[in-house]
Amino acid sequence: MKHVWILNHYAKPPEAAGGARHFQLARHLPGHGWRATLIASSVDHPGGHQRLDNGEQARLETRDGVPFLWLRTASYRGNGGGRMKSMLEYARQAVRPGRLAGIDRPDLIIGSSVHPFAALAGWWLARRHRVPFVFEVRDLWPQTLIDMGRLREGSLVTRAMRTLETFLYRRARRVLTLLPRARDYIVPRGVPAERVVWLSNGVDLDDYPDPVPPPVRPPEMPLSLMYFGGHGEANGLEVLVAAMGRVREACERSGGAVPVQLRLIGDGPAKPALQRQATELGLDGRWVRFEPPVPKREIPRLAREADAFVITVRDLPRLYRFGISMNKLFDYMAAARPVVIASGAVNDPVADAGAGITVPPEDPAALAEAILGLAALPAEEREALGRAGRDHMEAAYDYRILAGRLAGVMNDVMEEAQ
Repeated sequence: MKHVWILNHYAKPPEAAGGARHFQLARHLPGHGWRATLIASSVDHPGGHQRLDNGEQARLETRDGVPFLWLRTASYRGNGGGRMKSMLEYARQAVRPGRLAGIDRPDLIIGSSVHPFAALAGWWLARRHRVPFVFEVRDLWPQTLIDMGRLREGSLVTRAMRTLETFLYRRARRVLTLLPRARDYIVPRGVPAERVVWLSNGVDLDDYPDPVPPPVRPPEMPLSLMYFGGHGEANGLEVLVAAMGRVREACERSGGAVPVQLRLIGDGPAKPALQRQATELGLDGRWVRFEPPVPKREIPRLAREADAFVITVRDLPRLYRFGISMNKLFDYMAAARPVVIASGAVNDPVADAGAGITVPPEDPAALAEAILGLAALPAEEREALGRAGRDHMEAAYDYRILAGRLAGVMNDVMEEAQ
């Protein structure tokens, strides 16, 4: 069986909160002739938990059959200088001679962004071991930072990052991308179109066996509208809280009962500001509840408590012209619940599946109207929307299917390298 190293600074085991793309792929790769070792930082992002004991520089351990090699980086919180230092530490640790000696030699190496230094370390290791290198692009750096206003086009940092990303694109045997239109960004940087492969995020449907319909609720009990995931700048949750303020106002004008309660489950740097916003809008408790993050393996159980889900995307047309591929969206649809999505991205998985309602981004009035409209639907119509989303996941986005596609890409690369 062939062996792939996957370098992902932020790889998550199943008991951690957050996306577990590479764990899920690694879990199913042996069925396609490959085994994977995930090489990740010892510090959990964004919480800052250090997994290693004092003095311990690395640890190899297995979680649900998947090997993780944790490399020591310093603890930090948030997105400041500590995070940047951790990125550089991770890359340095990964290429340090002997640090990876405890794992079997690779046949192929995948270097995965978010940040490009992990991918650069992957290229360096592939060169050292004389095996093919595959570059997985989960965020288009520096373009994402430019479109979010964190970097200026033409600055020294931007030019340096562009040089680095072009270097990696051109040296990779394949460029994997999570975004369906990212080829439009990558090919102009000198990469043949046939070397760019879309491999979406997905969901492990083993975690969602036989989805059950939402619980039957008495008329006086509000619909449970759920969001789980990051509470950061990119998530646009202030628009969702503002929309719930409009829902409250509409219900108070009509004298009706509370039709929907929003549960915001997760953590991130924007959470304190969101809690203040909810308090100012009079949404505490009955209308909006803030809850702590839960481990990935607890998400399917939690999802059963929802009647519907909601997701918001910021209005960044230049960024989202390449598409979206958000872990939580696939979990939402796997749970067979309808979804309200506020997005202007070039792709719309919810509309493609016929699984809910789409409204423009950063429009609290339109989002409030959609939430109220979904709450007013008969339960059987909401159930039909949820079933359509589940069917869409079963057709194309189960990680068994995606692992098979990844194995096919790696097999092609190995044949070309012979």
